[in-house]
Amino acid sequence: MSTPTVLPVGPDTPEALRPLLRSLAEAVAALASPGAPTPVFAAQADALPPASAHPYALVLVTDLQTLAHSDGTDWIRQDTGAPIP
Repeated sequence: MSTPTVLPVGPDTPEALRPLLRSLAEAVAALASPGAPTPVFAAQADALPPASAHPYALVLVTDLQTLAHSDGTDWIRQDTGAPIP
């Protein structure tokens, strides 16, 4: 998978904005193609955001010491496959 080229700096871009725009482009490129493990969002079970707002997302449930994924309806524990109430 190739990373798309992002050209945030054009000839009319003010000089003061160029470093900011380059850093944003580099950050987006790193998200698109990470070169190393990245941190996972962490929360306690009673503070999880709505699963419906984060379909296919992954979270570390700190008080249960397990990963969970959103199926679009519930957060599903990766150790047991059960929904987190």
